[in-house]
Amino acid sequence: MPREIAFHGIYMPTMTLMFLIAAALAWAVDRFLAGFDLYRFFWHPALLRLSLFACLFGALALSVYR
Repeated sequence: MPREIAFHGIYMPTMTLMFLIAAALAWAVDRFLAGFDLYRFFWHPALLRLSLFACLFGALALSVYR
C-alpha cells in the first residue's frame, strides 16, 4: 500500500485513512458491546474503548508499514 493517498489533489498520509477505519471499527464494536450490555463485565469501560481503538489502529498500521 502506498504511504500517501491522493484525495482530490491533496496528498494525505495513509495513516489518516487507517485512523478513520479504526475509529469506525471501534465504534461498531462499542455499539455491539453496549447493545448486549457487556460493559458490565469490565472494570473501566472507557479504558476498554481506548484500548480497543489502540489495538485496531496498531493492527491496521502494521499492515501498511510491514
